[in-house]
Amino acid sequence: MAADAPHTRLDDDDYPAYTMGRAADMLNTTQGFLRAIGEARLITPLRSPGGHRRYSRYQLRIAARARELVDQGTPVEAACRIIILKDQLEDARRVNADYRRTTSSQNPAVAV
Repeated sequence: MAADAPHTRLDDDDYPAYTMGRAADMLNTTQGFLRAIGEARLITPLRSPGGHRRYSRYQLRIAARARELVDQGTPVEAACRIIILKDQLEDARRVNADYRRTTSSQNPAVAV
């Protein structure tokens, strides 16, 4: 059995296992919505050898977040930007916390 066989990657959140149609069905949305969030650069689906869009579970979770905002009346482009900014803020907070932990462990006398 090859290590990169598709069935060995079923638990991989980043494996592009879902076609556009299946992804839209799972999110109870349209394929046009998935294209729109792709055009807004919220997610970039991988392409099959035939050029068809394929989505991972991670991408579907992000798309579901956008769908929630759109369902609340937020325009698609704004919803995508909100999610991108929230994720960037979370990343910055994580980096800051790591920096503070590293700094305080290297120099416990300095109050952070």
